[in-house]
Amino acid sequence: MNITSIRHKLTGWLDPFILLLSKTGITPNQITLLSFLFGIAAAGCYLTTHFIAGSILLAISGILDLTDGTVARLTNKKSDFGAIIDWIVDKYVDGIVLFAVGLSCFISTPAYLAGFAIPQIAYAGVAGVAVIGSIMNTFIKPVTYAETGYSAKEDGKISDPLEGIGFFGRPETMLLLIAGGLLGFIWISILIIALCTNLSAIQRILYLKKRHGGYKNE
Repeated sequence: MNITSIRHKLTGWLDPFILLLSKTGITPNQITLLSFLFGIAAAGCYLTTHFIAGSILLAISGILDLTDGTVARLTNKKSDFGAIIDWIVDKYVDGIVLFAVGLSCFISTPAYLAGFAIPQIAYAGVAGVAVIGSIMNTFIKPVTYAETGYSAKEDGKISDPLEGIGFFGRPETMLLLIAGGLLGFIWISILIIALCTNLSAIQRILYLKKRHGGYKNE
C-alpha cells in the first residue's frame, strides 16, 4: 500500500481547479511543461538553501503534475506522447531536486547532528543514495512492462500492476521534501528518502521474483 494506489481518493479537492484548467485552452503537455519549470525553480531554491521557497514551488509542481492527465481526458487530448513525457518530466524533477539538495551542503554547512559535525561529503552521499533509490524504484516499472509484455491500459495509461507494491514512491518522496523544507528538517527528509526508496525497490524486486521467478519453457 502506498499513496499512489489511493491517489484518486485523495485528490478530489483538485476537481474545481482541474475543471477550470480544462476550460482555459491550455493543453495537457503545456501543464506538464509548467510542472517541470516549477520543479526546476524549486531545485534552484533548494540548491541555494532557500528551502521554504523551494518547498512551495515543489508543491505547485506536484499539484500541476496531478492535473495534466485528467485535463487530457476532459478535453479529449490524450496521447501516448503525453503519457511518456509526463513520466520523463517526473523523473527529471525528482532527480534534479534531490541532487540540488545534496549540493546545497557545499554552499551552506548543514546543522550539527547530536553534537557532531557531519562531513559535507556525507550529506552529499546520502542525497546521492536518495537519487538512486528514487530512480530505481520507478525504473523497475518500465523494465517489468517490457520484459513481461504487459500492456493493459486504463484511461489511456498503462494500468500499473506495481502501483500498490512498494510502500514508498514518488508522492511520499515529494511530501517529505516539502515538509522537510517548510519545517526545517530537510536533511532528515533526505535520509528517510534514501532509506525508504531503496527498501521499496527491494520490496518490488522480491515481489517480481515471487511472481516471475520461474524458468520459461522455450
